[in-house]
Amino acid sequence: MEGTRSPGSSGPIAAWRIAAGIGVLVLLAAIAVLLVPPYFDNWKLESYLAVLSRDAAARSHPVDLVRALVVDDAAWMGLPVHLDDVHVTPDRGRFKIEVLYVVHIDLPVYTVDLHFRPGAG
Repeated sequence: MEGTRSPGSSGPIAAWRIAAGIGVLVLLAAIAVLLVPPYFDNWKLESYLAVLSRDAAARSHPVDLVRALVVDDAAWMGLPVHLDDVHVTPDRGRFKIEVLYVVHIDLPVYTVDLHFRPGAG
């Protein structure tokens, strides 16, 4: 049935509904701006770990040096990675590298801890 409306509906969309919808979209965009960079940095760290685990020159390095290289690269990216967070094990001429770290993000009314576990090898 064309032209029928449910009781209580108004003709054009109320201005407050449009404003509320725009407000929700702005809020979601602001949260995304805060949450996307740690995921991007984790992706960069994981790419670095993949290259490092296959690097022929790194195979001759001691495990502690490889751990230090990972921590230095993570620090350069601004990631909170410490020596205790990096586990390196030799595996058939390559390194198996696993990292576990947490990024703490303070939102205006909520706190989020993002747990990352990049690895390679």
